[in-house]
Amino acid sequence: MKRIASFFSKENSIRGASVILIITYALSNVLGLFRDRFLARNISTSDLDIYYAAFRIPDFIFNVVILGAITSAFIPVFSDFLGLNKKEEGYKVANYLINLAMVLMFALAIIFFFAMPWLIHLVAEFDPARMQETVKYSRMLMLLPIFFSLSYITGGILNTMKRFVAYSIAPLVYNIAIIVGAFFFAPKFGLVGVIVLVIIGSFLHFLIQFISALQLGYRYQPIISFASPSIKRIIRLMVPRTISMGASQILLLLFTRIASALMVGSVAAFSLANNIVTMPVAVLGTTFSTAIFPTLASKISENKPEEFYFYLNRALRAIGYVLIPSTVIFILLRAQIVRLILGSGKFTWDDTRTTALTLGFLSISIVAQGLIPMLSKAFYALKNTRTPMFISIATMAVSVALAFPLSHSYGIAGLALTFSLGNFFNAIALFYFLQKKYKKVLDRNLLSSYLQVALISLIMGAAIWSSAHLIANYVDMTRFVGVFIQAGSSAFIGVVVFVGLSMLFKLEEMKWVFTRRINGESKLQTSGEPA
Repeated sequence: MKRIASFFSKENSIRGASVILIITYALSNVLGLFRDRFLARNISTSDLDIYYAAFRIPDFIFNVVILGAITSAFIPVFSDFLGLNKKEEGYKVANYLINLAMVLMFALAIIFFFAMPWLIHLVAEFDPARMQETVKYSRMLMLLPIFFSLSYITGGILNTMKRFVAYSIAPLVYNIAIIVGAFFFAPKFGLVGVIVLVIIGSFLHFLIQFISALQLGYRYQPIISFASPSIKRIIRLMVPRTISMGASQILLLLFTRIASALMVGSVAAFSLANNIVTMPVAVLGTTFSTAIFPTLASKISENKPEEFYFYLNRALRAIGYVLIPSTVIFILLRAQIVRLILGSGKFTWDDTRTTALTLGFLSISIVAQGLIPMLSKAFYALKNTRTPMFISIATMAVSVALAFPLSHSYGIAGLALTFSLGNFFNAIALFYFLQKKYKKVLDRNLLSSYLQVALISLIMGAAIWSSAHLIANYVDMTRFVGVFIQAGSSAFIGVVVFVGLSMLFKLEEMKWVFTRRINGESKLQTSGEPA
């Protein structure tokens, strides 16, 4: 038991954190694919429309009120306490925040429970029977913001102290709970069986991180303070981030509302395709930003800007190296990916075509989606939350201007294209203003790196396209095994070409990614200077 406790409470280096995060993010996303497969297999796309629409308001509350406070405000403030060797004071502030969050989330849960019949029209416009079902499940899911608030604040403690094991395992447990609901309970009880397991999973998501925090010395106390200088500072820092999150969440609500007015299954197609796109973004992009953010915040707290710039640029180049080729693979093999992941049971061939088309347009912005968290966290580490806020608002305005005409002309595909264009606008704006405000932040080698990776990715794409067409002549493409052989073989050939060209061109990024040494960590630790 002591070894297990030590494993969960051991401090992780950036390299170790990246390894832990990429493994657990990969497992979480693989589980997410199984989750979606069982959902699509056992629940019709009409009911999946209800399922995904029911999440929107609970997710909106949590993301806007709590998640912004943690990523942009709590972690930098808690990091300052650790830097000053005032851990106990940091724990006290964490308790203030936890108790404030509980009071607020319970109050909002009660208010939204009674207001849900009116609020749900902001999210969807189904027929009366389906609207009633959406209201019922949305009310049940109002428990999620409560449990996730506790979980993510506790996770913020672990994240800041560079303990990533429990933080990374929590999403695995959550996905397993939903899989149990989709596989065992959905066939008999329908959506309600899944929803109950979603709620249980959210509680377990909190519990596993809470236990790990206790092992580090954290103790919960029922204390609350609005007058604490640290709480006031967190609120000041979180307000711009809350507005930013509000803008993106309002946009998601709008997209769901527009999709619900299109053909039946459009909400499900958009949500399922977006979940698939999230896999490379989370596994290959978010792992870097999550692992490196505490270090970025600490370098600013320690007044070491040159090291901050160094870490940031290496991370940005590594993200581009893995996500640019991922974009090519997902666009070329979109139909095969959807069919392999979702194509069984109640998920028809028409559902596959609609979801694959949506996936293709969403995949255009994989790189942008991977860069946005990293660039935003660079601003947060610099304690600048206002710039990302204004960019998020501008992104929402641009997306809204495009959403209605594109969805009217091209249906769900137009909505997916709008989503991608909005992400590109967001990422480019973050790049521009980060460089404008902090002149030394972006290295001149960054653009050169992206161009080289894009070139070899295009060559990789040609190899995938030609091999896929060749292999299709020798396998039965109407069966799962045939599609798997074609997609798997052509993707493998493409990756071999990509890695071979990376070695030929001696791309540094390949070494950083495969060794998880994006920062010359050992030299920094011994000399204090960038390697």
